[in-house]
Amino acid sequence: MTTAAPAEAAPHSSSGSAEQTPRFRRPGRIRRIALPYLLLLPALILELLVHLVPMVMGIVMSFKELTQFYIRDWGAAPWTGLSNYEVSVDFDAPVGEALLHSFFVTVAFTLLSVGLCWLIGTAAAIYMQDTFRGRGLLRALFLVPYALPVYAAVITWVFMFQHDNGLVNHVLHDQLGLTDKPSFWLIGDNSFVALLVVSVWKGWPFAFLIVMAGLQNIPKEQYEAASLDGAGMWQQIRRITLPSLRPVNQVLVLVLFLWTFNDFNTPFVLFGRTAPQAADLISVHIYQASFVTWNFGAGSAMSVLLLLFLLVVTGVYLLLTSRGRKTADV
Repeated sequence: MTTAAPAEAAPHSSSGSAEQTPRFRRPGRIRRIALPYLLLLPALILELLVHLVPMVMGIVMSFKELTQFYIRDWGAAPWTGLSNYEVSVDFDAPVGEALLHSFFVTVAFTLLSVGLCWLIGTAAAIYMQDTFRGRGLLRALFLVPYALPVYAAVITWVFMFQHDNGLVNHVLHDQLGLTDKPSFWLIGDNSFVALLVVSVWKGWPFAFLIVMAGLQNIPKEQYEAASLDGAGMWQQIRRITLPSLRPVNQVLVLVLFLWTFNDFNTPFVLFGRTAPQAADLISVHIYQASFVTWNFGAGSAMSVLLLLFLLVVTGVYLLLTSRGRKTADV
């Protein structure tokens, strides 16, 4: 009897220690969980400083009468409330009318550019799925516009669009005879076409890269089965390729829309500080309102309005695409 008691107590003590073990390991588990977040904390703080602080300052500036008289001490600029916003959205006044015109030009430019980039990129990616000699070299050539620095690429197009000795007029007028006389591509109504060409040339390789990556996830057995059932190429693209690429295309279109709508480098390098009226994108228009007329309060108000518009469009787009995805799954 005396020897049985320790034997019975031993399992009890071992089970008690097993129950208490997680309590002693809990601090170590917390450290393991918190370590990744601690490693990301410096990058998160820098990201907030780079983006959040200028955004807050821009919002504050939009409520001030910040003109060239208060640049040295912009904190001393008087508060104007919503007057900058009222001037910006007063479409009967010159400032609001010019902003509305710029907005419509930007919308038309963005829709055409995103649509053409997606169409060309998708067609090229589908074509590149077949195996043929030189496919790797052709893929690399397709990505050259996307890999080139923006300034170098756009400056090259500036020389190509020159009126007297540009390559575009040389081919269209001198060699092919498609125009009666050399065209002015960097001024007038043709500036919209020139801007659209450069934007599509620069942006479609990104769509090609994303769609080509998405095509890798489509099983080849689906195409083989469809081919045995008698489906042609267009039917396979319509019934297999496009539905399978729907999640990829939803993200791709949104990214292209945001990039194109906010594009500043392309029109600024192509036309300079003052863009033609036909190619007056809203990004360049806000730059002119801020740094050309020295009215930073009005420019900040326009920037805030642009931010709100993009947030609303993005929210509506994500809502519609999520509902469409749920309907397709059902």
